[in-house]
Amino acid sequence: MYEDKTLVCKDCGAEFVFTAGEQEFFAERGFVNEPKRCKACRDAKRGNTRPEREMFTAICDSCGGEARVPFQPREGRPIYCSACYAKMKEEA
Repeated sequence: MYEDKTLVCKDCGAEFVFTAGEQEFFAERGFVNEPKRCKACRDAKRGNTRPEREMFTAICDSCGGEARVPFQPREGRPIYCSACYAKMKEEA
């Protein structure tokens, strides 16, 4: 019923195959449009939707080394580097 189709990616211009299995999957899910991008461009587009996480540098309260954390350090709250945090978690 379905046959493989060769399509052209709208982003990179490369040809890619829209397989019979993929077409059947699309039909089962009710999708009416064919894919416009190749797998590599789809993956790249998905990966770019999430913004890069801002990291902050602080001093580890345990060893005094540099700690990079994904939150703004505040006064009175201890900050630990990855190694010290893992060691504390292991001991608990």
